[in-house]
Amino acid sequence: MHAVTTTEVFLLAMLIIFTLPYLVWRLGRTEYYAPLVVVQIVAGILLGPGVLGAAFPDYYSFVFRPEVVTALNGVAWWAVMMFVWVAGIELDLEEAWKRRRETGVTAGFALFTPLLFGSLAAILLLQTGDGWAGDKGARWQVILGIGMACAVTALPILVLFMEKMEILRQPIGQRILRYASLDDIAIWGVLALILLDWERIGRQGAFLVLFGALTFAIRKLMVRIPERDRWYAGLIWLAASGLAADWAGLHYMVGAFLAGAVLDSKWFTLKDMDNFRNTILLAVMPVFFLSTGLRTQWDVGGVAVFGAAALLLVAAVVGKLAGIHIAGRILKWEKGEASIIGWLLQTKALIMIIFANILLDKAIITNETFTALLLMAVASTMLTIPVVTPKLKALAEVIAKRG
Repeated sequence: MHAVTTTEVFLLAMLIIFTLPYLVWRLGRTEYYAPLVVVQIVAGILLGPGVLGAAFPDYYSFVFRPEVVTALNGVAWWAVMMFVWVAGIELDLEEAWKRRRETGVTAGFALFTPLLFGSLAAILLLQTGDGWAGDKGARWQVILGIGMACAVTALPILVLFMEKMEILRQPIGQRILRYASLDDIAIWGVLALILLDWERIGRQGAFLVLFGALTFAIRKLMVRIPERDRWYAGLIWLAASGLAADWAGLHYMVGAFLAGAVLDSKWFTLKDMDNFRNTILLAVMPVFFLSTGLRTQWDVGGVAVFGAAALLLVAAVVGKLAGIHIAGRILKWEKGEASIIGWLLQTKALIMIIFANILLDKAIITNETFTALLLMAVASTMLTIPVVTPKLKALAEVIAKRG
């Protein structure tokens, strides 16, 4: 009898990862409220130990055996590094600086208000029991981490959504990108603060000095080589930055984002950038969603986890909308603008999941907290298109002006 090899089981897992979400998305016609990326995230949760593992433990242990999970994790690490790297490249800091008052006010309230609401929600959770803080998470790290998770905007998914709604290249779309870009920098800055390790402070200082010096060199190199070579050089730079950041204790994802943020988007054509991002989403990011789903746990109790997710969802959505409405009043926006912008900026999806993955990797939060954050991210993302689409139709004139 033929013994099943690790390669065969790995490919079986890949078959499931790519087939199941696609069939649900296409046959169920979920695009309006659950785009393919959301279906893939949900599928990852369902294929994890909390659902599939509980219902069919023997099948789960057969497919997701340790050596297969290790192989899937390797694909997932590189996939998410490339995804975050492209998000860093797409930051348009020059345009944000030109319109710094409007961008600063909006991005500031869009970040700090949900951060405050999320931090208060975290304090409430910590008072209900010990199942939410990780073994290595100081109280302030847990509160700030959960608070920032509620404040995150998923810039790459935001781009996909605005492209789908045909507002990406319109004035309101470009404004929203500026606000989200500035918050992206703050999010990764706060993450670096949370991960600051005094035992490795020397390494982290060395990383920053070396990264600064090499940034100067890579920027000089990029302008001297043709574009087709810039992609390859960029990926080498990505791997080196991720390795150095992880060695310093800052996590490879911080290095990946910084590796992209110091590169100029004008060095790559817009079409190639879109194609590269879409290819990553199509070909390898589903593996990351699955590996994320494998981390979902319900040990605190399903009701408690869903309750925590609901609390965090309210904190994230209300906090983001409140912050944007305050900014709108200060900047004297027209009626309806703040609502559209607020609902789009509350999209969590991938970046929040990546952020929460890092907190879990560093044992700052528990699997249960991660699961609650994951559910919150999925719910917030599924709300976006159904809520925003009718608002866009009602305010068509607002969309086309105020660049």
